[in-house]
This record gives sequence, structure tokens and C-alpha cells, in this order.
Amino acid sequence: LQKMAELLGLGDECGEGASGAPALAGSCLADNRLNLDVYPDGCHRFLQLFEERRGEVVQVEFLRLSSNDHLLGTTLRILPQLKHLRSLVLKGGHARDEFGSFQHGSLTSLPPHMGNLRCLTHLDLSFNSLSTLPSCILHLSSLRVLLVSHNSLVALPEDFGSLSKLTFFSAMKNQLKDLPQSIGELAELKELNLSENALEFLPNEVGNLHSCTELDLSGNCLSSIPDSLANLKSLQRLHLHSNLLVTVPASLASLPNLSRLDLQNNCLRVVPPEIQSSPFVHLRGNPLGEPEPSPQADESSAGGLQRLFLASGEDSFTVTSEGCKVFLACGIHFYFPPGAASDPLRICFRTLAPDPQWVKLRHHDVLLSRVLELQPHGVKFQQEVQIWMPCASPQALQQREVVVRTFSGQSWSDLRTQVEQKRKSKKHVAHCSVLHFSWFLVVSRLVQNECKVPTEGTLLFSSVDPNIKVTFPPGVTKEMRSVKLQVLPVSAEELEEITADVGCRASPLLCLSQDSLVDFLRPVKIQLPLPPGVTGLNLDRSRLHLLHGDLQGQTWDDITNQVVLEFTHLYAVFEVTHFSWYWLWYTTKTYIGGIAKKVYERLRMYQVNFIALQRKKDPEQVLLQCVPKHKVDPVLKKLQDRYRGPEPSDMVEMFEGEQFFAAFERGISIDMDRPDCVDGRLSFIFYSHLKNMKEIYVTSPVDRKGQAVKGQVSFYREALPKSIPEDASRRRKGPDPLWLATLPIKLPRLKRRWGENSSPSNGFFFPPLNLGNAETGYLTQANLLSIARRVGADWQTIGLNLGLTYQQIERIGYNNREDLDKQILDMLFSWAQQNSEDPDCVSKLITAMKESGRQDIAEEVETIIDLGRQKYRESIRRVGLEQESSTEDSAIAM
Repeated sequence: LQKMAELLGLGDECGEGASGAPALAGSCLADNRLNLDVYPDGCHRFLQLFEERRGEVVQVEFLRLSSNDHLLGTTLRILPQLKHLRSLVLKGGHARDEFGSFQHGSLTSLPPHMGNLRCLTHLDLSFNSLSTLPSCILHLSSLRVLLVSHNSLVALPEDFGSLSKLTFFSAMKNQLKDLPQSIGELAELKELNLSENALEFLPNEVGNLHSCTELDLSGNCLSSIPDSLANLKSLQRLHLHSNLLVTVPASLASLPNLSRLDLQNNCLRVVPPEIQSSPFVHLRGNPLGEPEPSPQADESSAGGLQRLFLASGEDSFTVTSEGCKVFLACGIHFYFPPGAASDPLRICFRTLAPDPQWVKLRHHDVLLSRVLELQPHGVKFQQEVQIWMPCASPQALQQREVVVRTFSGQSWSDLRTQVEQKRKSKKHVAHCSVLHFSWFLVVSRLVQNECKVPTEGTLLFSSVDPNIKVTFPPGVTKEMRSVKLQVLPVSAEELEEITADVGCRASPLLCLSQDSLVDFLRPVKIQLPLPPGVTGLNLDRSRLHLLHGDLQGQTWDDITNQVVLEFTHLYAVFEVTHFSWYWLWYTTKTYIGGIAKKVYERLRMYQVNFIALQRKKDPEQVLLQCVPKHKVDPVLKKLQDRYRGPEPSDMVEMFEGEQFFAAFERGISIDMDRPDCVDGRLSFIFYSHLKNMKEIYVTSPVDRKGQAVKGQVSFYREALPKSIPEDASRRRKGPDPLWLATLPIKLPRLKRRWGENSSPSNGFFFPPLNLGNAETGYLTQANLLSIARRVGADWQTIGLNLGLTYQQIERIGYNNREDLDKQILDMLFSWAQQNSEDPDCVSKLITAMKESGRQDIAEEVETIIDLGRQKYRESIRRVGLEQESSTEDSAIAM
């Protein structure tokens, strides 16, 4: 920054003064420009300038600010006073996260009065968090350039065409699914960039953009384009690459000024000769001239099939004999080829949180996804159905592989799986094909090599370590059987760390299994490499031990004296007749079964920390999380702007899929009605690649007379302890082996409990309310009071996302000034009374909470609704009214 200031001729005037505060000299305000986005505290500098030299600041015509600035909200309220402003840049992307990606700014909306900037011709809101285009933008009558790229826009307003003077518009890297018809009213638009969105079709009105010279629609989901594009006589460059186009209008070749038509990476099989012969057309990456796709073709080849996009609240869809492509809101999607179902079939689905009941992990497996259940179970399709499931990023692919695991009705099995990375999101998906439906999950397992063993014998190698091989001699079996081989490499560093023995060495861990219960008729020869640093020249046979473990890895026996061991310069060779785990050790210890068991268990463990963080705006909101060792620093860095709290716990070791509990102690309690609450303690199940977190509301069960409370949260392993360890608070392991860690929690001074003493006389009387309906579940007055306790200073953002006007929000704030509790209650109950007759009001509340960044409240509302829905179904079942449902349930159970 100092070097940049020197180049701009600013000297030290824009640096920091001796006191450490920004020195705002006159040269920071250069003529009619203010470029403050290069400073981490640019908004602070702007506010200080506005206070000291308001007369000059309001004359500014060009202003640049970073939307990563925490004072952006205060600055936005002042900007409408800059009536001469011609160019405004409020971009994010000035900072990078720990992975090197640009961080989006915090901008989610603009004040309505921004629409009064009549001179504004250039507005850049790129790299922000906009989900809708602020309505005030449509009132900027002079606007010619608008950039909203790298946001989260899902739609443009219907009256977007009112920006009649717009000449350049970029909305690349958003989530737009369609365009308003009014876009054709932008008569002066010259460049339109809508690349890398989710557009599926274009309105015919796009053909009215007669001034357009460049149109970029690449990276969308377009399967066709309207013929009206041939009306764009001024068009010079048309980018349509990376879509799902199966055909294009021949009339595009007649555009007089077209110098580039990019059709690469589509599904084009036939291209009109007029286009194919044009020198400016690019067609690489299309399956031109290839035969029609088979029913088992991948998803991109099914462009002509019906597409079903399901919202987050839907839990079923119908498949016909014509086939379809189905996209779930959670990111899972399916391809049902034509003929997969002979008759219309209703498919029900749900995603389940990880639970030992549904998650079947084997030794050294790692869970990468939630559990998907598809009903009816066991239905047999005529053609294979393809499934794409999002999964966590697989690591160490050279020694592990990713598979989709499914339940066949009797046992769990792994499907042939491909891992793909989405072009736009860079997220991983696991792709497999199935003929039946049940439960599905994605796991990372040790690489599995397998072969069929015939009577004449065969040879099996490990792809992880080619030095490991298994030789099956002729006559080894009467009937062909299937054999699987897995290898787990063990580094010398790991072994030394676990055993604290520098001289201890071990070969890779070998697991052999077969699909037969009968031992082999002849010995099978196994070759294992000698442990690192050991060769046939320096081998001390008294230190070499061959260990055998059962398939569950619970015991390890030294079988060195029970087999014939032969040695070469690099290998040990021995023969066995049955399969299990085999491990070659080199150590001075005489009996090492216990050491091997300890090492084996440690290799299956993860080192983790526990974290307890409190929201800065509302310390009674506590986030609990169990984080693997290598993720602790990135997680804390990501959360530090919103949370505060103690340092992570001391390191703890946990198994993949192990259950643990969090207990609040010393005068702190939680809502006992939570479905995951057992005897006052929250239940977790640890999975290293998934988020092991809960955000909850804590309070004191007794009157603490307005005083702060210093409590703690302790974490326990598996079974609930009968008593709290006495020394748990001193952060060292006590006599109870179930205790894991303890972290301090401090509750702020007690506020008046909302809902107490509420009456018309004190201005707060809460009328009875039942939002929703009996079938979907109600939200009651008590539920709203519970929600209100958690809202905090976010109430204005939530109110706006609920649909309250800016004027209503200002009036609520003014009428209840200096009382945050009353502001929240007034906002929430005003909205509830206005929407009590709306059957979708509860889903709108959930959506508003998510859009406001309050996923914790959204999840609470969803839990309340789920419980209400279950009670309703139980009551219907009790009175015998569920005839149709019971018939449907019986069909599902078949």
C-alpha cells in the first residue's frame, strides 16, 4: 500500500499516523475521485472524511469501496447523499480464504434511497452475496453499465427492462434459471454476459436486442436456443459453448456481422451445413455423427428427456416409461432411461443424518456423504438407473477409492463407482448405476483388488503395492470363487510415534477375503515386502514376526513358528489355507500381539479437537463442533468474524462413526425437547469428512439475579456417565475414561425473559397464533417466543427477507428504540399476524432465516414442524383415517 501511495503521488499522507489511526490527508480525496477499495479500512476512512470534509465528499463522482469491510452497512446509509455520483464500485473479492479463493463481500441488499442517485451511470456489485437484485437499481434512470457477476442471483426482476439506457450488463457466475421477457426492452444493450449460470431456455424477446454486439451464454444448461437470435443483425460474437444444445438454428449463419460462433462442448449431433462450413464456427467437443445414445448413456446425452427440478420441501416424484432426469434440491440427481419403469411409479426419497443404523462402515472406511433412502425398497427396474451423489472431497486417491454402498435387502455391497468433479462448483459427485432402490451412501475405502479363482489357479497383485502378490496353484479349489485383496501402507514415522520404539518396523498391512466359507484345498502362496530398512543381507530372523488377525482385527496372533517363512533379498514368502489379516513386523519385542492391536486401532482413529464458540451478537447462541486436527485452524479462521469463544480443547482421538455427547454444567442448560437430547446431553456421531456441529440456545435454569454465569461444556465418549468427573473442569483426564474434554462457557447478564409479564398494559400482549396447518405442523405463540430469543441484532435483515417493507422496519425500530427485545418481538409478531392465513408462511419463515444467514433458527423451525407433522400422522392413524396412506405404505414395504 505504501508503494502504491508513492506511485500515486500521495507520499505518507494516506498511511497511518503515529497514533496508528488512518491519517486522512487531502490527497486521499483526489479531485472528484475516492479510491478506497485498496485499503483494508476503506469504509472507516470514508466515514472519517465524510465527517471532517462533508462538503467535498458529497461532490465526489467516482467512488470505489470494498464490500469485505465490516463498516459497509454504515457507509451504505450515507451514499444516497452523494447526488453527483457517476461511478460506484462495491466489490468483494479483495481478500482470499485459506484455500486461496476470493472471499465474497457481505453485501446482500442496498438501501432504497440508492435509487435517488440520478447521475449514476456505472455500478459494480461483483463478488458479493446478492440473492435478489436490489429493487432500487431499477430506479437508476441513467445507468449504462451494471455488473453483478459472482453473486447468488436466482432470477432478475420482471421489470428489468426498465433500465432502458443500459449498454453493458454482466451477471456471470450466478444461479439464474430463466430471464424475464422484459430483457428484450433493453434497446441500447451492446454486451450481455450471462455465462456460468443455470439457464435452461431463453425467451424469444432476446431477439429484440438489436444493438447487441456480444452475447455470452456459455456454461449454462441450454438444450435449445430461439430462432429469434437471427434478428440480432449487430451481433459479432456469440458464445454458446459448454451447454446441452442438441441443435442450433441454421439462420445463425446469415448474421451479417458475426465473426465468432462458439458451439464447443455441447450435445450437437447434426449441425446445419451452412453453420458447419462457416470459418468462424467452433464445434470441438460435440458428438457429431455418433450413433444415438443407449439407455445407459450418461446424463448429458439425455438432453431430450423430461427434466424434473424438485424444491427443498418436496419428497417424491413420478417416473413414467418415457424416462426422465430428476434433480433434487440437495444436489443429488438421477437419470431414468426410457423403459426403466414399465408403469408410472411414484418414488419417495429422503436424506438421513449419519447414524449407525444406516451407516455401515468397515475398518478404515471414511464416510463422505449423508444417507439417501429411496422407496419403494427392492423395486426392480428394466434398465439401470444412474445416480449422482455429492460427496466430500476424497483424499489420498492413490491409496483409497470412493464407492457408493447400498443395501440389497440382506447385505450391504459396494457398487462400481466413478468420481466426477463439477465444472462450475468444483465439488465432487459419485456416479453409479443400480437396478434396485434402498439406502445409498458414499464411502472412501482401501483400494480393493479382486479376481476370480478357477480350478487351474491364478495370480493376484496389489495395485497399491505391486510387491504384494498372492499365487493360487492349480487344484486350489473345486469351484470358482471370488477373492479380494486390500493393503494399508504403514509409514515408519507413524509406527515410531505410536510405539515410541525407534527400531520398530512393519510391512504394509494385508487383508485377504473370499466369498466362500470353505478353506482352500491347497496352500496359497503370499509374498510380502520386508519392513523398511530390512533386507535379506542384514536380516535377523529372531526379530521377524508374522502376525495373523481375525477379520474384525480384534486379536493379533504371532504365527511365525506355524508357517514356513522363506526370504529373498526384498521379500518374505509363506503359505496359508485361509484368509484374514496378515502383518510382517521387525522388532526386538518377543510378544507383540498387544502392540499390533494398539497400532491397528490408532491407524483407524482421527485426532480431533472440540470447539465451543458463542455468537458475538448473541452469546446465548453456542456452536459446538468436533473438528479433525488438520481442519481446526481453517474452521476457526472462517468463523472468527461471527463467533468468539475459548481455544480448542486438547487433542482427542476418536473412531470414525463413534458416538459422543456434550453436557452443559454449572448452571447452564439446554432445551430438553430436542430430539438429539439424551438425559440432558446432546448426542453426536463423529465422521471425519462431515460437519460434526450443532448450534443451540443455552440459558440458566435458575434465577441468577441479573449476574453473568461462568459454566462449562464437557464432552463424553459413547455411554452417558453417571457422574461428572471431579477434575473435568481442570482440563485433565480424570478417573472416568468416558470424559474427553471440557471448555468454559460464560453467559452474559440475564435479560428479562420474553413472554413473561406480557400484557396489554405494558404494551406487549401476544395473541394466540397458529401458523401453518395441522397436516404440515403448526408454529404456536410459544414457538415464536422461543425463536425471538435467538434472533438478536439480525432482526432487520430477517424482517426484510420476510417481506416487511423498509418503512415498516424503520417504524418498528423507532417505536421501540433502545429496546432490542421489543424490536424483535414487534417485527416477528407483526409479520405473523399479517401472514397467519397464508398456508406457506412457515416455509417462507424458514427461507427468510436461511437467506439471513441464520441456519440455526431455520433448523429449529424445521424440527418443530417435523415433530408436529409426526404427531398429526399418529393421530390420523389412531382414529383409522389413514386408509390410502396405509395402502401406500404396504406397497412401499414390499
